[in-house]
Amino acid sequence: MRDFLLGTALAALTASGAMAEDAALLLGNDSYERLGRVTRGSNVLEASDGLEALGFNVITLRNGRADTTRDALTSFADLADDADRIVVALSGRFAHDGDRNWFLTSESAEPRLFTLGEQAVSVDSLLNVLAEAPGRALLLIGDESEGSQFGKWLASGTVEGTIPQGVTVATGRPRDVAAFANDVLSQPQENIAPYFEDYSLTVTGYAPDTMVFMPQRPSTVPEPPQPTNRDDGAEQALWEGSRALDTAEAYRNYIRRFPNGEHAEEAERLIAEILAEPNRDARMAEEDLNLSRDARREIQRDLSLLDYNTRGIDGIFGNGSRQAITNWQQQNGYSQTSYLTEEQIARLDAQASRRAAELEAEAERRRQEAERLDRAFWEETGAQGDEPGLRAYLERYPDGNFAEVATERLAAIEENKRAAAAAEDRNAWDKARDADNMAAYQDYLSAYPEGDFVGEAQARIQEITEEREQQSSNDAARAEEEALGLNGLTRRLVETRLAQMELNPGPVDGNFNGQTRRAIRRYQDQNGLPVTGFLNEATIVRLLADAVNSLNR
Repeated sequence: MRDFLLGTALAALTASGAMAEDAALLLGNDSYERLGRVTRGSNVLEASDGLEALGFNVITLRNGRADTTRDALTSFADLADDADRIVVALSGRFAHDGDRNWFLTSESAEPRLFTLGEQAVSVDSLLNVLAEAPGRALLLIGDESEGSQFGKWLASGTVEGTIPQGVTVATGRPRDVAAFANDVLSQPQENIAPYFEDYSLTVTGYAPDTMVFMPQRPSTVPEPPQPTNRDDGAEQALWEGSRALDTAEAYRNYIRRFPNGEHAEEAERLIAEILAEPNRDARMAEEDLNLSRDARREIQRDLSLLDYNTRGIDGIFGNGSRQAITNWQQQNGYSQTSYLTEEQIARLDAQASRRAAELEAEAERRRQEAERLDRAFWEETGAQGDEPGLRAYLERYPDGNFAEVATERLAAIEENKRAAAAAEDRNAWDKARDADNMAAYQDYLSAYPEGDFVGEAQARIQEITEEREQQSSNDAARAEEEALGLNGLTRRLVETRLAQMELNPGPVDGNFNGQTRRAIRRYQDQNGLPVTGFLNEATIVRLLADAVNSLNR
């Protein structure tokens, strides 16, 4: 099958009188960049050999875009100017406004009435060309449109419009039009009228009962000029360049140069894939940044600090991270592509650093206020040194700044009581302390309702009750901390930061003991985080941010 460039050469020979003055134009589109595929849309081009055997000058074009279609139409108009017979076959997608019809080129987007431009071929204009050969002009339309709307004023498909006198128009499915063109139009001096119905084609315009349309087969048909050997090296070089650029325009350029090239179908497929991905350029630009996994984690931490939920800080940009990026872009006036640029990463990091500083300052204010309230309550209660005051303080501030002092003083008071208590009372209390369970303390209270250790027993019963109530939530918090998989270095970094903030976490050895848990609870309380004594992702993010900002000062 020859393309329209060879048809142009044939037109030149026709002008010199070397060939019969019959002209044919075959345009078949089976792959649209944005409008999808058309089953057997290009099969009509197979009729080219049969028409040439009958002496027709044939121009063919598969999946023509605006520029190649325009060139093919220009060459065809030159051929048709002096032609005795004219055959035009259009197969693919069409649009109409209720009166006029257009054949859509393969790069057409969803058309609109006033923006068709060069992306569509006016069927009415082609009919005007066909009108130059009344009684010997045939237009075949292979239309597989579904009749959907292209906006308010334009619909897909064709309608019966005004047909010039002497022009025959036959419409059907692309496969039926292709079969008719290939089987019937290749027969010389054949009455084609009966075959329209046989091939399920609808005929309008000039439709006599007898149409001996095709000419006699010429005794000799001059051999058409053979195409020069294709420069495979040039084609391969252009293809490799197109692949390197990997843009729709690069692939279109390859198809313009080599419409029947070895990679034409792959180029069509790649164009469709590119157009189907609206943010492809943004994705490729982010890929060019070659972000490491640590860099991606840092971006996720920055987003989390700014209250954009990435659903994890793992260095993998999944749906959660992409949605967080999209939301951040929307809030900052960027196109919502979900892919980051170098400029955006720098701005995000700056915002996160500022937010971390704000959070640290806010935490410091909370800490100072909490310390003020803690001290004021201590001075009114525990500082007096008596047992009720010490217990009142610990009840309000179990992890307070003076909790260790209060605990030590209560222990001393208890020791003094133990020494002064009657031997029986003291022994009963020692047994209850050794057992250290609800039943033992209740037995002590039952046996010694006025004993010296009633306050201690009641307090311990209250603690055990609260511990039981909190056990479920503590288990969940412990499991959440274990899921973080903290290594020894990270655990020591946490203890170091807690110590720097004067929260007294105990030895910096990576082992979280009771002092460490109390320090964590203090930090969580001061920073408005859920108070559990166990680390979670939010606490780690805040602690690391505090640590980084502390180093930067």
